[in-house]
Amino acid sequence: MANTSKIIVALAAVLMLAGCASKFRSDVSSWHRLPAPSGETFVIDAKDPRKQGSLEFAQYASLVAAQLERVGYRSAARGGQPDLIVRLDYGLDGAREKVRSSGGGLYGGYYGYHRPFWGPYGWGYGGFDDYPDVRSYTVYQRKLEMEIADARNPGQNLYETRVVSDGRSNRLEEVMPLMVRTLFEEFPGPSGVTREISIDLDKAPASSRY
Repeated sequence: MANTSKIIVALAAVLMLAGCASKFRSDVSSWHRLPAPSGETFVIDAKDPRKQGSLEFAQYASLVAAQLERVGYRSAARGGQPDLIVRLDYGLDGAREKVRSSGGGLYGGYYGYHRPFWGPYGWGYGGFDDYPDVRSYTVYQRKLEMEIADARNPGQNLYETRVVSDGRSNRLEEVMPLMVRTLFEEFPGPSGVTREISIDLDKAPASSRY
C-alpha cells in the first residue's frame, strides 16, 4: 500500500507540473472609456522619448500594431493625421530570488520528506523519507504598458492598461510577443479590473524559461 501511495502522489505531481509548464501567465489591468473600434487610424509612440528611435521599440510596436489591426483599427498612412495616438512602455522591474524544494514527491519540502499513508480519515503523511532538494533561482518582473488617446486631445487617455508577468527569463525580446497577446485577450476587457490571463504554449520545454 505504501508503494502504491507513493506512485499516486508522484503521478499527480508530474501531471501538475506538466499543466503549469505549458502556460504563460500575465496579470492585465485595464481602465478605459474607449468606443468600440470602427476603423480609426493610429500611430504608435514611445512613452519614454529615449526609446522612440530604437530598433527594440520598433519591434514591439509592430507586434502591438498587428493586434490593433486585428481588433478593428488601421495604421495611419505615413504623414497622415491619425485618429488615435498609442503610447507604449516596457521594461524589467526588479528581480528576486525564489527557493523551491523537492524530494520524494513534487509538492515542495513537505511532501519531499513525509511518507504518505492511508489512515482512517483518508490520505495522510507521516515519518520521514528523503531530504528535500533545495534550489534557488531568479524571478524577474516584466512590464508592458499601453495608452490610447484621441489625437485631437492627446493629454486625455481613452484607454490605459498594464501587463505584469513574473518569470525566469529577463529577455524581453522572447516574452514580449506573449505579453502583447495577453494584453489583447478580450480587448478592451472590463474597466477597473485586473485579470489573470493564461496562454497555452505549443512547446512546454521552452516555456520553462518564461
